[in-house]
Amino acid sequence: MSGKPVDSKTAKQKIAGSSGPNEGEGSQTGAREYNDAARAFIESGKVDKAAKQAARDVSGPDADSLKRAEAEGKRHSHGEDPQVRR
Repeated sequence: MSGKPVDSKTAKQKIAGSSGPNEGEGSQTGAREYNDAARAFIESGKVDKAAKQAARDVSGPDADSLKRAEAEGKRHSHGEDPQVRR
């Protein structure tokens, strides 16, 4: 130990990799980063290739493994958000 007092808020931010305050649920920073990455992917022109690969994956030799993984994820789900309309 260095003998310096530790600011617990600063320590938690460093652990979380955050330089700002905890934004909690609905993080604007996280949403902005996701949207920027999604926009960059769309603009890269790789969407059609990725969609075709996904279609091959769900009907190919890994289909059973993917279905088991999906079912496992759903077992941990709290269900569909009632606010989501399909």
